[in-house]
Amino acid sequence: MARDKKYGNSNGAGGANLGFEEKLWLAADKLRGTMDASEYKHIVLGLIFLKYISDSFERRHQELQQMAIDPVSDFYVAEPAARYEVLSDRDAYISENVFWVPVHARWSYLRANARQPTIGKLLDDAFLLIEQENARLKNVLPKEYNRPSLDKQRLGELVDLISGIDLIYARPEEGETANQLDILGRVYEYFLGKFASAEGKGGGEFYTPQSVVNILVAMLEPYKGRIYDPCCGSGGMFVQSEKFVLAHGGRIGDIAVYGQESNYTTWRLCLMNLAIRQIEADIAYGDTFHSDQHKDLRADFILANPPFNISDWGGDRLRNDVRWKYGAPPTANANFAWVQHMVHHLAPGGFAGFVLANGSMSSNQSGEGEIRQALVEADQVDCMVALPGQLFYTTQIPVCLWFLARNKGNSAAYRQRPGEVLFIDARQLGSLIDRTHRELSAAEVARIADTYHAWRGEAEAGVYQDIPGLCRVATLDDIKQHGYILTPGRYVGAVDVIDDGEPFEEKMATLTATLKEQMEKSAELDATIWANLEGIGYGG
Repeated sequence: MARDKKYGNSNGAGGANLGFEEKLWLAADKLRGTMDASEYKHIVLGLIFLKYISDSFERRHQELQQMAIDPVSDFYVAEPAARYEVLSDRDAYISENVFWVPVHARWSYLRANARQPTIGKLLDDAFLLIEQENARLKNVLPKEYNRPSLDKQRLGELVDLISGIDLIYARPEEGETANQLDILGRVYEYFLGKFASAEGKGGGEFYTPQSVVNILVAMLEPYKGRIYDPCCGSGGMFVQSEKFVLAHGGRIGDIAVYGQESNYTTWRLCLMNLAIRQIEADIAYGDTFHSDQHKDLRADFILANPPFNISDWGGDRLRNDVRWKYGAPPTANANFAWVQHMVHHLAPGGFAGFVLANGSMSSNQSGEGEIRQALVEADQVDCMVALPGQLFYTTQIPVCLWFLARNKGNSAAYRQRPGEVLFIDARQLGSLIDRTHRELSAAEVARIADTYHAWRGEAEAGVYQDIPGLCRVATLDDIKQHGYILTPGRYVGAVDVIDDGEPFEEKMATLTATLKEQMEKSAELDATIWANLEGIGYGG
């Protein structure tokens, strides 16, 4: 399959300024009132979901109406009185991946009653009706709109606001892909990110910044096979993987999606997120460590953002678990439990890419150093990437990306590279999108991914070479000499300084003169400011 280098939106991997999505967010956020973002999140996303499936139903309904009167259509019915059967044939909707929406759950009905004091109950009833008619959504949709604490006037205003947005993408023409026209997906993804930002530290269990997901997907290139996320949050890894497949000429069905999520509310959010994108997935609910719902799965690709440094994961009850092939993880920190869980679930030729706290690269506490050493000596570690700070809405802890390869020495698709580890230091990349958050651009994502692909031997990525300050290939002996610490900064060195030919003495004289001039100007400015303050009676 030919590779088309697309690693994110043209305006930046995270989509910081998409236009109408931002305007919609600002309008919706004004209606929040005193409600916490964590609560309001489900109110808004539930309504967006409901409008989308209702609009999809209405579009299919109109298509069937047209086909019912078209003599060359498979749905043509000669007798007008009999055409109702065509329009009410559920298979005609389900075959097009459209959910069946009963009359009193359709957006037109709800919008007509948006300003009624009963709108909360009508919405709860609508979600219940949809669940009853669509087994895939059973016990997934929110039904909390009629609670007394929710202002029904604001709720009605929110319904009106969402009514004004067309969330349906047109059917793709020849040569196009659905995700290029996916308006609903853009709104949903944008809102997930904004809610993560609004919730701050408490929102980390459901959202991974898009630029981070883009790096993982761009480096692993999950064209075909089984994709697994053992802590899948709202499903962002799966969504981006599907986008990648479509952007590179594949089909949605080319990958099989598996996941697990321990937070019930987030699990429901994930199922909704995947449902609106028509992604079929096996997403289990439960504690991944203590109730692994995919025990027999061996995935071709694992992408994950596990919760960092979890201390109460119940490790004392799993000391002899079969997953701890490289050593029992400490009971006070789940980082290396996640790592080994993912290694355990990799297929013989599988790849894993996941986010962890920077401490995982160097910690020697409670046996973590020994586990890391065992992973290196087993040649499971493929690549380590140090990320810049401020990428996450939910933590200021510096993070890194681990990439594991089950069998580096026997890959038909890539150059054999046993005994090698690629280190990439990306800490200097990224741009601030506000005072506290940073994003990596599509070009920066491509630079990181292409470095990895070139090292793996993919011809279209170019020839790999070590670049001081950015990347370097190390042998297992090199890593051993560094005490099995995997921090990229230890290996890549410093950026080469270009020699401009100016002698040191002359350069220092120039710099000193410039500094003196700037300090004199600063003193003049200070004097002017104090004089102005004295003139209005505030000097002293």
